[in-house]
Amino acid sequence: MTTENEFASAKDAASDARILVFGRLLGAANGLEYLLGKELEEQTGLSHSLFELLLIVGRAGVGGLSVRDIAQAKVVTSGGATRLVHRAVEQGLVSRRASAEDGRVQLIELTAEGERAVVEAAGLHARNIERLMLSVLPAENRAVFEESVKTLSKHASGALPVMP
Repeated sequence: MTTENEFASAKDAASDARILVFGRLLGAANGLEYLLGKELEEQTGLSHSLFELLLIVGRAGVGGLSVRDIAQAKVVTSGGATRLVHRAVEQGLVSRRASAEDGRVQLIELTAEGERAVVEAAGLHARNIERLMLSVLPAENRAVFEESVKTLSKHASGALPVMP
């Protein structure tokens, strides 16, 4: 495979503004996920993955969401989503029921305890996001930052394959 190489050295490649901005984005996301996830779990007992599951299911509202849709939203395999749902069922946070249209499809809904847990955890999480992420940005840049992240997220979501 032959490609045109625009970099003369590894140092040039590592110093490229495009590569740096992506690396910084990943570094910030990974660091914030660790810090925010650690605080969330310490203060509520919910892992970040479990909290995200509750948000995804809660966003779907009445009627529930299939495991396949959860997998796609979390960008995990259906097996990974099934294991996460199983943990949430064991903790009494979500329930499973067969779809009326297709009995092979399991629909996942929040239980009353799941609703209570996600509402409580979301308030804490929002305050921590404000403190650890948004407060470090100049106020005049927040709206542009939020819109830019939304644009990147939509573009990436649209380019993702359907999760197996």
